[in-house]
Amino acid sequence: MNEQEFEYGEFDPEFADRLNSLSSEEEQARANALKAGLEDYELDEDDVRILEELGDSDGVPVLLPALPVLAIVGRPNVGKSALVNRIIGRREAVVEDKPGVTRDRVSYKAEWNGRKYTLVDTGGWEPDAKGIDKSVALQAEIAVELADAVLFVVDSTVGATSTDERVVKMLRASKKPVMLLANKVDDERQEAEASALWSLGLGEPHPVSALHGRGVADVLDAAMKMLPEVSAVAKQEFGGPRKVAIIGRPNVGKSSLLNKAVGSERAVVNELAGTTRDPIDEQVELGGKVWRFIDTAGIRRRIHLAQGADFYASLRTAAALERAEVAVVVFDVTEKISEADIRIVDLALESGRALVLAFNKWDELDDDRRDYLEREIEQDLAHVAWAPRVNISAKTGRHLEKLVPALEVSLASWDTRIPTGKLNAFIQELAMEFPHPVRGGKQPRILFATQASTRPPKFVLFTTGFLDPGYRRFIIRRLRESYGFEGTPIELGMRVREKRKR
Repeated sequence: MNEQEFEYGEFDPEFADRLNSLSSEEEQARANALKAGLEDYELDEDDVRILEELGDSDGVPVLLPALPVLAIVGRPNVGKSALVNRIIGRREAVVEDKPGVTRDRVSYKAEWNGRKYTLVDTGGWEPDAKGIDKSVALQAEIAVELADAVLFVVDSTVGATSTDERVVKMLRASKKPVMLLANKVDDERQEAEASALWSLGLGEPHPVSALHGRGVADVLDAAMKMLPEVSAVAKQEFGGPRKVAIIGRPNVGKSSLLNKAVGSERAVVNELAGTTRDPIDEQVELGGKVWRFIDTAGIRRRIHLAQGADFYASLRTAAALERAEVAVVVFDVTEKISEADIRIVDLALESGRALVLAFNKWDELDDDRRDYLEREIEQDLAHVAWAPRVNISAKTGRHLEKLVPALEVSLASWDTRIPTGKLNAFIQELAMEFPHPVRGGKQPRILFATQASTRPPKFVLFTTGFLDPGYRRFIIRRLRESYGFEGTPIELGMRVREKRKR
């Protein structure tokens, strides 16, 4: 069976009937048998941890702790992006020998000696000649505000500049843990240049070479001691109003939506795109419930063209998503769905938040544009066809109440946990009816399945071989057909394990 068939196979009602006919005892018996079979396979400590965490949590949302945030700040062209690439072990940040080349992606998931954390690269502006000191200081200030600890990078071959000194004042005032890195120290002969940076008053300069990797391991060892176990800035917690981030490109009506929901001019509304800079939190009563709405800055189409506060508005949007539970992506239906719109949807997907698509200015839509819009949605938003859609007018408040059931459905899916017995019965029935294709003379089997966490739902499959991407998409689609999951991304991971050697 090829990937195309997996991708587009129709839902089988008989499959659902077979699953529903199983009692919970039968489901659990199957799962126990499959789990016992894992003893014949080589498992690592992480596998054992996942398996030990199974049990009484069925039906209860599992919240992963917020990863601590480590920011890298410094003026342009001191080697921040090269350092990011060195730390994460892959070439993701754009590196070029001229200032201001960092582009859209600014945060990365990283790990060092078993500690997971978020690394933020704070490059990305195109400095102007007049206001560079102010621009760098402003960006560093916002980056530090959104971090648990900071690596401040200085070019040791140039020495401390007035821009560096301006940033240092802000770093001291922030009271955040800071480590001073003297970059471009490629050998011992250059270490004297690094020691000159004691003058900045941030303590011992740590000599590193982002280009060659010299000293980076020592820096990471020290950085892990600075970082808390759970982030204080991206903290996730249960209780209180559900948190909703309103995101979208500039001027699509995000602030108008907030104002109409609140019933007052809480957010500045201006036809000049990008008026909003900081996320604005507001308690909103909608549909008989209290929500916490976060109105975020508009994301410009090409973030690297935004200077100073505009660039960091995009970083604040990412931070707002970290704090939120569900993202409402707002579209202007009078305009064609753009690459920027799609990129914002993908930003929400990467954050792992529940998702609602809000099509604003619906009252301004004519029949011709409506036909084009439906085709655009079918073509450009096919990868989020599972997200609830609401058609609204933020200016008049028309159909605003439709947001509430969409938010509730998405959040309920985001919180959903499938009991281990039920999940394994589902996987076993699916694999029997649609076995994985034979690849290279071998057919990978799924040994056991578990839902590792919720918010969003994350599933782990223990397998005897690598599952084709098409087969994994097929499993996710069948999970949605069988259990709903409307409005939430689903993560499906694999752990390929070999039999123990006797």
